This record gives sequence, C-alpha cells and structure tokens, in this order.
Amino acid sequence: MNPQALMDGLITGSMIGLGAIGVTLTYSILRFANFAHGEFISWGAYFALAVSSALGYLSGGLLTPIGPFSFGWSLPISAVVAVALTGGLALVVDALLFGRLRAQRGTVIIMVMASFGAALTLRSLLEFIFTSKPAYYSKALQIALPLGGGLRATPDQMLSLGLAVVLVVAVHLLLTRTAIGRSMRAVSENQQLSGVVGIDVRKVVRTVWVLGAGLACVAGVMAGLLVQIRPYMGFDLLLPLFAAAILGGIGSVPGAMLAGLIVGLAEAFAVQLVGAEWRAAVAFVILVLVLLVRPQGLFGRPE
Repeated sequence: MNPQALMDGLITGSMIGLGAIGVTLTYSILRFANFAHGEFISWGAYFALAVSSALGYLSGGLLTPIGPFSFGWSLPISAVVAVALTGGLALVVDALLFGRLRAQRGTVIIMVMASFGAALTLRSLLEFIFTSKPAYYSKALQIALPLGGGLRATPDQMLSLGLAVVLVVAVHLLLTRTAIGRSMRAVSENQQLSGVVGIDVRKVVRTVWVLGAGLACVAGVMAGLLVQIRPYMGFDLLLPLFAAAILGGIGSVPGAMLAGLIVGLAEAFAVQLVGAEWRAAVAFVILVLVLLVRPQGLFGRPE
C-alpha cells in the first residue's frame, strides 16, 4: 500500500475536522442537525476568492507568492475578511430563518427541513453568482517535499495541517478557559436553566453561529487552496462532516477533529484498497457503525 495515503488522509481529515466542529457545536447548543453548514464552506471559499481577486486587481504585488507557498498576501488577508463575511452570513440566515422558528418553538424536524431548504437556496445562489465553473486561488505549481517514510507534502499542505492544529487548540481553549466558553457549555447542558441564572443565551447562540461558520470558512479556503473551488464543495463534504461529528461525540471539539482525521484516513486508504469510486461510501459506513455500536461517539456521554 502506498504510504502517501497517510498524508492524503491527514490533509483531508483536517478539513473535515474543522467543518465538523461547527456541526457539533451547532447541534449541542441548538439541538438540531444543520444541513446548511456545508454551504458555509462553499461561501467562505468564494468570499475569499472574491476578496483576493479584488486585492490582486488593486495591487498586483499582493499576488506574488510568499516564500515556498503558491499564494501571495492577498489570500491570508482575504481569508480573514471571508471569515467575518461567512460569520455574518450565518447570522443573517439565523435571523431570517432559524431564529424565527425558535421563537415559534418549531420542532426538531421542522428545523432540520428548514436547514435543507436553506442549503438548497444558498447553493443555488452561489452557483448563480459565480457559475459552476471551477476556480482556483493560484495556479502556481508546487513540488512535494519528501518527509521521510515515503511521505511527501507540498508547503501549502503542511501549512494547512499546522493551521488546523492551531485552530483546534484555540477553540478548545476558548471553550474551557473563557467566560463565553463556559456559557456555551452551560447552555449545551440546559438552555432554560442557563437563562434563569443570568447567561445571555442569545449571545451564546450568535457566538456559536459565528464560530462554526468561521471554521467552515477556513476549511473551505483550505479545500480551495489544495484542490479547487466549486459550488458543490460543501455539499460533497456534508456526509463526512456529520460522520466525524457523531464519531467524535456531540459537543467535543478535540473529538470532532480526531474523528475528522479518522474519516479522512479511512477515505484515503479506501481509495487505495477498493478504488476512488467507493470513497463517498466510507463516511456513510462509519456513520452507520457508530450509530449502531457507540451512538455517543468517542468522547460523548450517553444520555
């Protein structure tokens, strides 16, 4: 078996893990599966593309590659802007749709079906604005560097892995060492009681939307940088995201990232063993097995 599958799985798993964190936080706080979360990945990638293209038009020097990487300063700057824009988009969707349903005490199935509708709307709007033609942040070619043991990776890939690790640690510290993080954990345990003791539940909900959408945006930028940007890129990652969120345990940030790496590695080795046409089935098999064997996931608690 080609050992390069290990590196490919880690890279894919890091993107899945970042997206799964948003899924697990949304579910633990709002108590419904948000199927529109994948579209935040796509919108984040296209937001960064639009801002990067505008910066490059204003100053061509921003497109000059930074050191060994394939992109210039326009991409890091546009990624920060895209995170803010994607967080704003999530707040708008919540205000127009999910917030109103919560105010009307909509049931879980209504929220889930509404998220399906939101996903279709966001995807169609994205395809209408940017067309379905694939796009790229940079078309510069990179040579994969040997890492030992038959593994190779490009500078862009190593940067993406390092960024994923930093973000997971940062989110974990946010949840465990800050006041808003403690409030989020309290609301996930009991939303009504949290409101009684003085926690601003609305602020917590807004924070969850912004945080989850921001991480999805970063995952989209990573996917666009390493592969390509397409309107359906978030939809293609949706099943692996939910498989990782459930495998890691709802509410567990480290669990979501670890499970994302497991799903990514499983997909990569499945390509080596049975062919690329079965890659999409791997996440589904993992999801079914977890629900049958350990529904609470690796780090979750049985209810």
